[in-house]
Parts: sequence; structure tokens; C-alpha cells
Amino acid sequence: MARRRRLAGVLMDALYAAYPTAWISHGWRTKSGSYWWNGYQDPAPERNVHNRPPAEWAAYFDAVDVASDRAHNAHQNDYYGLYGHRDALYRYGERLEAEAALHAASFRPAAPVRVDPAAQPVHGAARLVLPAAVHDYVHDRTQDSGARAAALLEHVGHGNLPHDAYWNSTRQAAFADAHHEELTNPSPPVRPATHVAFTLSPLDIAAVPGAQALATSVNFKDPGDLAVDVAELSWRQADRPYLTHTAAFTPAVEAAIAPVSARDAGRSYRSRYDEEGFLRPASRGIAQPFSDRTAQIQAMAERLLGGGASRARSSPAATPAQPAAPQPPTPQQRPPGPGRLA
Repeated sequence: MARRRRLAGVLMDALYAAYPTAWISHGWRTKSGSYWWNGYQDPAPERNVHNRPPAEWAAYFDAVDVASDRAHNAHQNDYYGLYGHRDALYRYGERLEAEAALHAASFRPAAPVRVDPAAQPVHGAARLVLPAAVHDYVHDRTQDSGARAAALLEHVGHGNLPHDAYWNSTRQAAFADAHHEELTNPSPPVRPATHVAFTLSPLDIAAVPGAQALATSVNFKDPGDLAVDVAELSWRQADRPYLTHTAAFTPAVEAAIAPVSARDAGRSYRSRYDEEGFLRPASRGIAQPFSDRTAQIQAMAERLLGGGASRARSSPAATPAQPAAPQPPTPQQRPPGPGRLA
């Protein structure tokens, strides 16, 4: 759905700009990829591993794999009659076996690097089918993004962050997880699904039972209920991934990764969230804040109402009031329980 929008070239340019000294391996290309590459102007051909001797980059990439990809791309270009920047290719046409024998000893596999959620934010995604009013509001770009993010988090429930998600090192990886769920969904919804990415502030997982730090993500296995801080919310329609809405929470909003079931909820979770994972009134800070001033407030209200009635009898007919600004919708349905997001 994003083809012919020049997005591939923009993303490749961004990759080169983000890593100005890194080697770039383009791998092997499909037919459409070959046509794209044929029209793309390589900004740094000297950093393309297909164009340089393996001795220069074999400590980072498997020389055999690169040689195989290069041969595949050469065949694609020849088959479709494409130029494919062939003049930049280094020692074009050598046998793969000879290339591997020359440089296999230089290859060093990269050491795995684990995500450290105590030092960096992590991102997890959920796929939601929102009620019509909520869907229209949160995707309305004319409304304040912060208010829309707050409404979306309120609809999900602060205690309902997905417990079965892999929490990734990048927001894009979280969106990719939601897109994968979209592809495996057997029946399309009536309305386009909304993919939501939650960005959590750094948190210490050393004391979290079952937490597993992987190369690019963190998996909280059966965390019970894990208190977190949501620093940012991003969301987009499944059929319009190029339009992403983002809003930061300053300060971060207290939330929780939902327990697998209500039975697994701990005492702190139950004191803050109800059985469905939504904030209790006391946690909202609205638990009868003026209970000691009931009589005073009632007397003031009666005086205001009496004065308003007398002014209405003596004043001319008022002009029709202007329509109020759109307000966040009241959710028409709730997710069925902690962590079970529709």
C-alpha cells in the first residue's frame, strides 16, 4: 500500500544519514526491489559492501552470504535488463567459492547486545478496534494530540497495557508486531483497526520475576502486574500506516502491564485499578474532594440559581449560543478485562 510513494528511497537516505560511518549491506532484491534500486541514487557507494573488497567489511558481515546476495542481484538485473549500478560493483563475476576461501578467516560474528530497559525506553503495541465515536476522535488531526492520547489511554485502561507483547527497543518494531497481528487476523473488522504503541520510561527489571532481556526486545513473562510509566503514545490506522499520531506525556503517566487474569493481580494493582483494569475513583484524585464543604457549596449554588432566575426575567431574549467545541467521546464499550484488548 506504500508503493510508488518514494518511501523506500527516503528510508534508505535516513539510514545513511543516521549511520554516517557504517557499512551498508543491501542484501538480495526482489523484482520490485531491483527496479527500485535501478532508479535510486546511492549516496555513498563506497560504503556498500557489494562494492568493496570483503577484507574491509568481513568482520561485520558473512562474506559468503554477501557474495551470494550480490550474485542474485546481478542475475535479477541481467534478467530484467536493468543497469543496477553495475559499474560500482567490485571484482564483478568472481566465483563464490574463491571469494569465501579468501576472506572466511576474517569473519567475526557480532556479539549479541541485550536491551537494557533500565537505560532506554521500550515500546510495546496493541491492536484495537475502537467504537466509532472514539475512533473518529482519536484520528481527527484537527484536535489536540495530547487530549486525544489521554482519551485513547482512558479507553484502553491505565491498568491494561498488553501483557503478551514483546517490548521492543524501537517504536517501529512495536508497530511491526501490531501489523503482524493484523496480517494473521482471520476476519477484517467493520472499521479499520488502530495500532497503538506505548512508550515506557526506563524501568529496572532486575526485580521482575521472569523478565527476559533479548537482543532487541524485553519479554515480561507472567509479570503479575507491573507498574510502569507511559512517556509517549503513538497510534495509526492499520490501513493508513503513513499517518502516525504521537503525543508525549509530561510528566509520564502511571500505568501497569495487565496481569494475565484478575486472579493474578497484586494488592497494589487492585487498590489502583478495578476488575476490568480501569482507574478507581480514588486513583483519579476525585474521591469527594469537597466532602467537608457540602453545606457551603449548596448555599452558594442556591444563591447563584436565584440570581440567575431574576436576571432572566428582566433581560431580553438571549441570542442562540454557539455550538461548543468537540469534546472527547465517552467510550461506548470497554475491553473485556485486564490485558485482553480487542
